[in-house]
Amino acid sequence: MKKKLLFLTMATVLTTTIAMSGCAKGGNSSSNGATVKIASVSPLSGSQAAIGESIKNGAKLALTERSDEFKKLNINLQFSPQDDQADPKVGVSVAQKLIADKDVLGVVGHYNSGVAIPSSEIYKNVNLAMVSPANTAVAVTERGYEDVNRICTRDDVQGPVAADFALSDLSAKTAFVIHDKTTYGQGVADEFKKRFADKGGTVAGYEGITAGESDFSGVLNKVAQVKPDVVYFGGMYPEGSLIIKQMKEKNITAKFIGPDGMDSAEVVKIAGDSSKGVYYTTMAADVSLTDAGRAWAEKYKKEFGNQPENYAIYGYDAMNVLLDGLKKAVQDNGNKKPTQDQVTKAVRSIKGFKGVATTVTFNSKGDNEDAVMFISQFKEAKYPPSVIKTITAKDYLK
Repeated sequence: MKKKLLFLTMATVLTTTIAMSGCAKGGNSSSNGATVKIASVSPLSGSQAAIGESIKNGAKLALTERSDEFKKLNINLQFSPQDDQADPKVGVSVAQKLIADKDVLGVVGHYNSGVAIPSSEIYKNVNLAMVSPANTAVAVTERGYEDVNRICTRDDVQGPVAADFALSDLSAKTAFVIHDKTTYGQGVADEFKKRFADKGGTVAGYEGITAGESDFSGVLNKVAQVKPDVVYFGGMYPEGSLIIKQMKEKNITAKFIGPDGMDSAEVVKIAGDSSKGVYYTTMAADVSLTDAGRAWAEKYKKEFGNQPENYAIYGYDAMNVLLDGLKKAVQDNGNKKPTQDQVTKAVRSIKGFKGVATTVTFNSKGDNEDAVMFISQFKEAKYPPSVIKTITAKDYLK
């Protein structure tokens, strides 16, 4: 019996030794190289989940494609998707969790400027690099934080572009401006209002609604009274789509113009045929307009089983920008895992990045000097809409 126990004990030791030896030689990838986590933060639940999920998926696809590239640098990439619920308080809570994990060296996000601004106040405490695919509020980069960047343009471009389009292309003389009282929605609405008035247009009304509401009879009755040429809405697609639908029901013939918050297939689902003729400005056009974009969209569909929303490609490009910065930081650090500060500096130094959707060159504020703006129109109740005009954002930047 003692011999049998001795034999079993020796066998167990031998098996354990072999297993440990196998791990040391690379049998287990998790024991080789340093772990680096890259987070995406967007609304994955609630009314804006469709866009938030697409941004997450785009970011995930980019990281997955480059995983082997980083393994050669002795870096094991891990994807860490987070749900901020389009809520500033939740965003701050997520940010606090992320900065507590020293393996997190970058964030792709957020989608809502009103969430990004307070969340980035947390990221700056450890200088954690943030590359936003979609935040347009001026204050996002005007605070001068080294770690905050965006690959899209700003509301002081987006609002004026829409105003110029209304005045010149639509020959509008009067506009009624509605906003959803959020940092993003009111910010872009104010930029439109100022430009429209400065260029000789008349602002016939200016009203705020509350995000989450569904009956906009009160404000639309005011619109019907003044009969403007255009209605400009600063806000997101859940409310904007209902406004479009209810305008049609009230026989309001004013043309509807919105910002990039209206860039979603959900517009057609909510507004139906009322979406025909609707205009919006966006940083993300239909990717199928280019050969590279079509190939990417097919790859996305194969991976996730559905067509990408336009901002999915911006999640993809934002992740690749961040990974380019990470790669440079690794190489500059003697092919060792860099610090959060080193990654932040490397990301800000990026110039001439060629993505599928956009080129990226960050200026000293973290704004993309190469950003473009598109004006799209639903010529039929079908997503994505048609791009009818392309504007270089640099022409509008101060």
